Amino acid sequence: MIGNLKRRVTFVCVVLILASLAFSVTNLHPVIQEFQEIIEEDPVLFMLFNEMFEQIPSTPEFELDPTGNPQIEDYRQMLNVMNEILTQAPEFNKSELVGFPINAVINWAMGTPAGTTAFLNEKVNRQLKKILSQWAVFLGSPDSRYVLSEDPEKGWFGRDAMAAMPDFAEDFQCDPDLPYYGFTSWDDFFTRQYREGRRPVDCPDDDSVIVNACESAPYKIATDVQLKDSFWIKEQQYSLSHMLAGDPMTELFEGGTIYQAFLSALSYHRWHSPVSGRIVKTRLIDGSYYASALSAGFDSASPNESQGYIAQVASRALIFIEADSPDVGLMCIVFVGMAEVSSNEITAYEGQHVEKGDQLGMFHFGGSTHVLIFRPGVNLEFDLRGQIPGPDSVNIPVRSKIAIVHGE
Repeated sequence: MIGNLKRRVTFVCVVLILASLAFSVTNLHPVIQEFQEIIEEDPVLFMLFNEMFEQIPSTPEFELDPTGNPQIEDYRQMLNVMNEILTQAPEFNKSELVGFPINAVINWAMGTPAGTTAFLNEKVNRQLKKILSQWAVFLGSPDSRYVLSEDPEKGWFGRDAMAAMPDFAEDFQCDPDLPYYGFTSWDDFFTRQYREGRRPVDCPDDDSVIVNACESAPYKIATDVQLKDSFWIKEQQYSLSHMLAGDPMTELFEGGTIYQAFLSALSYHRWHSPVSGRIVKTRLIDGSYYASALSAGFDSASPNESQGYIAQVASRALIFIEADSPDVGLMCIVFVGMAEVSSNEITAYEGQHVEKGDQLGMFHFGGSTHVLIFRPGVNLEFDLRGQIPGPDSVNIPVRSKIAIVHGE
């Protein structure tokens, strides 16, 4: 009997040791350690971060993440991978999540009921902001340039990347004869600028022509937008009071028109003014980083199919412009950060007069989406190059015409 008791005690000890090893996370960066503590000390978050991985379907299509790596199994493994990413730059790949290594790790979890709730949590997003800001330090350093190589598959100047970004050297300010094409960091490469003349402003002296604020593909046009609407349902309506974070000028846009367009990680990421006019106000809004609409389901490039939804909840920048054209008047541009984007940087200032096509700011570290909001009564005729807005549309060059406004 004593022998049996000893064996039982030994068995329990072994199980406890193995469980401890399975759940151990070592050598974590302080911001990741803080994230672990936030998850484990809050009972609701602890439940959600366990359930989100349990809710991923146990079918072959979910055994790998969208970039082809084995799907992680729990939040502690997630923390370990995020910890490694803090000192890594994104390598090129052919997936829809190129440039989004953290997004890829949690992509399927983002589409679960638990994930859609957890990634809206304020404490979670405050910590994600700290994590992404820490990663930004590395991405802004010379050490991040190692991915700017000619490796055929993983390098950003290699065979596969150059096939995805043809005419790169002709389009962008760089020098192929210099190491790393002359870029000083991953972020310097990501926020690259076009060479003079590569993206001229359409009709610079014609205030009736509205140009594209970003190098982006049309996603959606909506009319008669409401102050409050059910943006979380499948149709992903626009809810102005949430999108504009309750700004006092919100009511001026009730019943107006919205145009939304998408930037991929391969796109140019600086913002430009769609009209000539005066900057009335700028605001940076804290929000989510990895939220996606539950109605979008398991999106292989989440949150691409949740762009309408995240315009209401994600970290974003607001720029209000009083256009020189009285037929446009006051408009607002919302630059929405998606996933790895940890910084929406506004470079224009309140009171500044900008010419159509002038720079307003930039995204850092990821693909994004942006929204133009026009007041009711603005008579717009869109020119989207024959495209229907949606997932199959292609980029319209930045500073090219996207609409004409007609007077009374």
